[in-house]
Amino acid sequence: MEPLSRESELKKEEKIWTRDFVLVCMANFFVFLGFQMTLPTIPLFVKELGGGDQLVGIIVGIFTFSALLIRPYAGHILESKGRGFVYLLGLAIFVFSVGGFAFALSIIVLIILRVIQGVGWGFSTTAGGTVATDLIPPNRRGEGLGYFGLSGNIALAFGPSLGLTLVGVISFTQLFLLCGTFGFIALLLASKIHYKKVEKSEHKTTTIKFDIFEKTAIQPSILLFFITFSFGGIATFLPLHSIENGVKGIELYFLFFAIFLMISRTFAGKLYDKKGHLYVFLPGTFLIFLAMLLLAWLPNTMILLFAASLYGLGFGGVQPALQAWAVEKANARRKGMANATFFSFFDLGVGCGAIIFGAIAVFGYGMIYVASAFSVVLSMILYIYLYRKAIK
Repeated sequence: MEPLSRESELKKEEKIWTRDFVLVCMANFFVFLGFQMTLPTIPLFVKELGGGDQLVGIIVGIFTFSALLIRPYAGHILESKGRGFVYLLGLAIFVFSVGGFAFALSIIVLIILRVIQGVGWGFSTTAGGTVATDLIPPNRRGEGLGYFGLSGNIALAFGPSLGLTLVGVISFTQLFLLCGTFGFIALLLASKIHYKKVEKSEHKTTTIKFDIFEKTAIQPSILLFFITFSFGGIATFLPLHSIENGVKGIELYFLFFAIFLMISRTFAGKLYDKKGHLYVFLPGTFLIFLAMLLLAWLPNTMILLFAASLYGLGFGGVQPALQAWAVEKANARRKGMANATFFSFFDLGVGCGAIIFGAIAVFGYGMIYVASAFSVVLSMILYIYLYRKAIK
């Protein structure tokens, strides 16, 4: 009976869908839903407050860099204060800031709240990814992180269109209070999770180290940077590009992207766990490369949606594979810092892309996606170099 008992114990250890994993996925869904609903509506709110296009860019971008700057600190306190402290604090800050949008009567107040929102987002997403990593069996990490990411992707599928639909029916005050309510639901769900206890380090130091990243996570994070570089161009300029080309259906782009991203997540994680990142990264980045070329061309709605599908399939496989790679070699006490490093490069790619593409736009919106395709090629070349170096 003992071998049977041992086998049963091993199966239990390898289970992904535990009570706590379901809770962290649900919390992730609701906070992402609240966030995604604000993405297309914040620019409209800025316009209502009297801001111009330049202010729209500043207010959209300042959030990204606020989250970027806070992530390394979040990684440190995940290991010192614990997962639960950071996650609940981040969600509470998110609720305060997004709910506060409802009462923002000036651009200055909105900018301050966006900075605060970035802090909450940096804390909550870094902690959420680390909590999920703690809960997933190591030999199923790629698959598990794919499922965890899926919870945010479902929110991406419906959040932007829901926000745009509601803003035509209810006031901005009501909309932002609703977004804050979704964040509060996430906070309630997260409060029910049993978090991993922080391991106390035996070695204490009185000196402060310049420690803003986890070195074992650098390679996959740099690869992610070149890929998320294209996000800034898509989020900011694709609507303008489609209008200029006379292409309709831009509101369906993100829906198709999210649907095919979710499809990819159902099998790409398992492929990573069985075969490794080689079988996921290169096929995925090739699909993203094709999507960028199609967006540069963009003759009609069918091509727009086909590009969205390719991008979703590619990114849905690449992102969780790179995240699993980023955390798998980190020390147990550095998993939080590894996740912080990973998402910092994610934010950096988006932020740098948005700024640089703003300058490239003077040569035509199509050139933005040619530059994005070039960035993806750079990630593929770098990956091949790193892979060949590793197997020597």
